[in-house]
Amino acid sequence: MASMNTLLTAASVLSGLNILLLLVLGGIWAQNYREFRTPLTLGLLGFAAVLIIENLVALSFFFSMGMLYAGSESAQLAVLAMRGLQFLAVSFLTVISLR
Repeated sequence: MASMNTLLTAASVLSGLNILLLLVLGGIWAQNYREFRTPLTLGLLGFAAVLIIENLVALSFFFSMGMLYAGSESAQLAVLAMRGLQFLAVSFLTVISLR
């Protein structure tokens, strides 16, 4: 059971990191939209907003309804893997956007 709790904790940390990176990206893209007024930058800003909301909802599930995943370690591993992949993707976007 301890390993399952660790998996959910790791997934929660990754969601928090995703939110921080998405806030950085949102700031960059908002500044770009103010300067260039292109639909692409507005779409990127919307993308960041949706993913921030998605990660906030995930965090609320981890903290308030951890029991949802408590019965299945494979479900917890899948959730952790998806959070990890999202973190990797958002990290790539952040590095490129900061250049």
